[in-house]
Amino acid sequence: MKKPIIKLKRAYEKPSAEDGYRILVDRLWPRGIKKAGASIDLWAKDIAPSTDLRKWYAHDPDKWSEFQKRYISELKKNDGLTAFIESIEDKKLITLVYATSDIEHTHASILKNYLSITK
Repeated sequence: MKKPIIKLKRAYEKPSAEDGYRILVDRLWPRGIKKAGASIDLWAKDIAPSTDLRKWYAHDPDKWSEFQKRYISELKKNDGLTAFIESIEDKKLITLVYATSDIEHTHASILKNYLSITK
């Protein structure tokens, strides 16, 4: 089976038909976003970085390299990841939605790359 195309988008950008299946990949719901208007198809908070890792990282670009390693390690140990992957296998296009304003240092990009090489 062909893997879905995976895109990234900030939660604060307007949802569009070109997003496909929208998955929020943050552990916390984005501030100021109403659930009714977010057009989120799935909230996959269990595959987001752990609270401890998120707090340690604190969006500090100097910790980015180590954060990537630690998050990938968490993903490899995450029991829910297999079920998540199975839940998106039939999708042609998914958009991983995240809240951070630092688009260069978001866990969503790590997750996108990880999903593209997994299974």
